Amino acid sequence: MIDAKKIEEIIGSFTEGTDLFPVEVKISPANEVEVVIDSDTGVTIDQCVALSRAIEEGFDREAEDFELSVLSAGIGQPLKLPRQYQNTLGKPVEVVLKNGMKYAGTLEAVDEKSLTLSYEEMQLPEGKKRKVRVEVRREFPLDEIKSTVRQILFR
Repeated sequence: MIDAKKIEEIIGSFTEGTDLFPVEVKISPANEVEVVIDSDTGVTIDQCVALSRAIEEGFDREAEDFELSVLSAGIGQPLKLPRQYQNTLGKPVEVVLKNGMKYAGTLEAVDEKSLTLSYEEMQLPEGKKRKVRVEVRREFPLDEIKSTVRQILFR
C-alpha cells in the first residue's frame, strides 16, 4: 500500500510558498490515489500536472504500482476546509442540512462554529393577505450542515 504520509509531505513541499493547498488525499485499497488541491486564486492544469510529476518522482514505480489523479476542487464539490469557505464569502452557495432541508443564497460569514447565509423567501406580513419576498439572514451551526456547495448562477 502506498504511503499517505509521504504523499502529504510531497504536496506540502510543492505547495510551500504558493497559495495552493491540499483539500483531500484519498487512497483506495487498490492503490488508486486521488489528490484534490485548491487555491485562493484558482488552480491551473499546469499546476496539477506539475504536482502529479512531483508525486510520481517521489515513488519507485518498480516497487509500488499505483494510479494517480491530481484534480482541482471544482464547482459542484462540497466545501471541506475553512479556507475554502473564506474564499467563497459573498458568493452563491447551496447548504444542505443533515435533516434534508436545502437553502440557496449568498455566503455572508463563516467562523469555527457557524456560517451565515442570506437568501430570499416568501413571508406573510402581519395584517396582509399576500406573501411578499423578504431578504433573510440566517446563521447555521456547522455541526448541522451536511454539505455546502458553491453554485454558478447564469443570468
